[in-house]
Amino acid sequence: MDTRVNFHQSLDELQSTLLLMGDRVKESISQAVESLSSLDEGLAREIIDNDDIIDDMMLDVEESCLRLIALQQPMASDLRTIGMALKIATDLERISDHAVDIAKITIRLSGEELVKPLEDIPRMALLVKDMLHESMLSYTERNIHRAAALAEKDDEVDKLYSTVMTEIIGLMNGDFVRNRQLSHLMFTAHYLERVADHATNIGEGVIYMVTGKRKDLNV
Repeated sequence: MDTRVNFHQSLDELQSTLLLMGDRVKESISQAVESLSSLDEGLAREIIDNDDIIDDMMLDVEESCLRLIALQQPMASDLRTIGMALKIATDLERISDHAVDIAKITIRLSGEELVKPLEDIPRMALLVKDMLHESMLSYTERNIHRAAALAEKDDEVDKLYSTVMTEIIGLMNGDFVRNRQLSHLMFTAHYLERVADHATNIGEGVIYMVTGKRKDLNV
């Protein structure tokens, strides 16, 4: 088989792995917030177990990228594509870690009753899942406009994050147990805000991959 054809087939396989990884990560974030909303410890432990699968996928991507660099000696644009795959895998793995962080909070709060039903935190989760979806689409489509639009979505998440933090602080009083739970909810909101940042990072990488120019979307 022609070396160049084989190279592009390998890139296609790499993209397929990243898309599957992205789907798993989106599901982990969704389930993590669901587990917290219902304080479902069993679901939380499933998320923690599934993190190992995502870690293995990241290692597979790393090995594939290093193999392509070593064997194909790619030119500048192809090298950016391979580097982007590594970046996406890293960001997705870190997002998965945040899902695990939220799942661990569910386990810590197991047996308690939530101070109030969660409303804005699930809204944050929906927004960051949409950002992650859009970031992966921008990657597969090589669409710099879709990637740049993530900046506005990130602003939405930041505003909702600020609302959540203000509300939680307002709910705190002299009750240690209550404040402990509210502190965990603050951490949850922070983890979701970080997920949005990782999705934005992917968008920045897409712009660099396509244009060779760097653009900061987190401004």
